[in-house]
Amino acid sequence: MTLFDGIYPFYPQHRKVNFFDVDLMIVIIVLLTFACSFLLILPGIRGKARLFWFFRVIISLFIGAVIVAVNFTSDWEIGYVTTNTTYKAFSNAVVNADVGLRVGLSGVNITLTGNPVYQINETINYNEQFSWSFGTDYDEEYYDGLRKGLPNPILYIAEKFTQTSPCGLYFQYRISGHYASATMWVAFCTWLISNVLFSMPMFVYGAYMTLVTAAFMIFSLVSFSTVKNAPMCAIQFGTTALDTAFGGSFWLTLATGLLCVLIGVLVIMMNIIVPEKLKAFFNLDEEEEEEILVEEYINPHFLKVDTLHPPAHFTLTIKNI
Repeated sequence: MTLFDGIYPFYPQHRKVNFFDVDLMIVIIVLLTFACSFLLILPGIRGKARLFWFFRVIISLFIGAVIVAVNFTSDWEIGYVTTNTTYKAFSNAVVNADVGLRVGLSGVNITLTGNPVYQINETINYNEQFSWSFGTDYDEEYYDGLRKGLPNPILYIAEKFTQTSPCGLYFQYRISGHYASATMWVAFCTWLISNVLFSMPMFVYGAYMTLVTAAFMIFSLVSFSTVKNAPMCAIQFGTTALDTAFGGSFWLTLATGLLCVLIGVLVIMMNIIVPEKLKAFFNLDEEEEEEILVEEYINPHFLKVDTLHPPAHFTLTIKNI
């Protein structure tokens, strides 16, 4: 890197804000493909069963989409502040900008947007991701930011999450994020099992697995929220502090977990109070249930035997040849 207008370091190419995460887009596309495939089957279902089937598929895909997607989002905890701050190292230039911090299960996302965007002959619009997921080195990504010459506000916040920072935010968020992500993937497995059980005439067991799915989602929220128990290191821009709060992914996971609890309890209660309506909802009548649950094989030879007149006595002789 070289000097640029007497300022070092410099950011050679301005970053554009990344609106979509690649992994998250892959998850959305896959789940939309499944949804479209199921919708193609919908015209072949008759009567009220079509509406019930559509409702079950959409709700199930929604729960699965949330469980998978929140592992890749970066808004479990968010914070924004508008402040006047220095822009570059070795420069006294001050800009007015919106500084944003978004914390996910696998890293932090830091944004810097000028007010207005074009100031001091530059376009101030940055979006930087620093990851601590398995196989990545957060400190190395931070040092890459130093070498690139990222703006001061981004480097200031990113430094708070390094392993050598006295704040200790790296270990708090990294450990809690790993545990939260692990429990969410377990919830995904239990969600798959519940779908298999619901596709069979085992509604109660499917409801139990739905409750287990909700439990693991709640465990994930508890794991992530433990970071609030530790004292938060202050992120200060002059007299203005950047405060954080739980973001959209956290509340969406909570709402989905409560939805799973509602579904599990509702299915169990219907199975006790009105089992006929529950069977109708899952498009299963009594004859089909007996055919699926009880499979009996009868040798046709015994159907021809007259039990009142048993066969005559016969003897078995073995001759040596």
